[in-house]
Amino acid sequence: MNLFSKMEVQDYEQVVVCQDRESGLKAIIAIHDTTLGPALGGTRMWTYASEEDAFEDALRLSKGMTYKNAAAGLNLGGGKTVIIGDPKKDKNEAMFRAFGRFIQGLNGRYITAEDVGTTVEDMDLVYAETDYVTGVSPAFGSSGNPSPVTAYGVYVGMKAAAKEAFGSDSLEGKTVAVQGIGNVAYNMCRYLHEEGAKLIVTDIHEQSVERAVKDFGAEAVHVDDIYSVDCDIFSPCALGAVINDDTLPKLKASVVAGAANNQLHESRHGEELKKKGIVYAPDYVINSGGVINVADELLGYNRDRAMKKVETIYDNILKIFEIAHRDGIASYAAADRMAEERIETMRKSRRQFLQNDMNILSRGRV
Repeated sequence: MNLFSKMEVQDYEQVVVCQDRESGLKAIIAIHDTTLGPALGGTRMWTYASEEDAFEDALRLSKGMTYKNAAAGLNLGGGKTVIIGDPKKDKNEAMFRAFGRFIQGLNGRYITAEDVGTTVEDMDLVYAETDYVTGVSPAFGSSGNPSPVTAYGVYVGMKAAAKEAFGSDSLEGKTVAVQGIGNVAYNMCRYLHEEGAKLIVTDIHEQSVERAVKDFGAEAVHVDDIYSVDCDIFSPCALGAVINDDTLPKLKASVVAGAANNQLHESRHGEELKKKGIVYAPDYVINSGGVINVADELLGYNRDRAMKKVETIYDNILKIFEIAHRDGIASYAAADRMAEERIETMRKSRRQFLQNDMNILSRGRV
């Protein structure tokens, strides 16, 4: 695999391989960067085709968390865990408790949470062995279901994108086409409906569409038609890679702002959005309400404090547009630059602090 070469190129700090024969645990913990603080990132359980694929996913996801946490203004670095296995068949109590002991052994360098294939109940088992876990049951002081908080963050981020595109952050009278009506999108639609936006919705699950039609007066369209509807804002809230060569020519929206992860199929599609004059709110910034919420648990969860922090997503999205204009780059690249600038500022500060300490020690020897 040339693992060290892969780590060196993207400057990963640490990869921990964990196995427990009795429970069947095979886990990879990747810590990308702890410049801003201990690494926070969820645990994904998936049936990977190979161990190499699992390593690649852990590395990719942990770097993504570094950028997400940095852009959100959190004093946290980026990490991620992948557990190799079928989440529907291979889970057991011993597996997650063994995993918790491995996390405890890292002594706070890495803090986990739920992700694809894992649940609150799984995190409760991890919590039995370590304090370095968030997203556990409310009985243990957790924040509970993060979907409403994530939805609120997407909503305020969408308002910031509207301000960039239309000169006002009001969504009253705006038409928003929502792709996917899961828990996050449903709560987002509630905020939009209350402000007076018109909703066009689609989902592969008919019941989810019917619920939005009934509760919010939304217009339903076929899943293949959502890209080409007349709308002001296109909001992808389901699958990733939905901004691609096939869909871009169909888009009539002035804004793309939604909860889905990895919305751009390739970076060049972010450049195409810029060329078409479509305002794009980078996904890992606008959907960061969930990680902001669980990060507050580390302080002793306070919902009012967490929601106030989630509201800063509005300012973060506007700052991204400022950087994009300043540097003449697309907004997806500006989001990365904002995160990188924050990390580099902290690195310089630490280097200066260490240099000052060395100077003091040198003078003491003279």
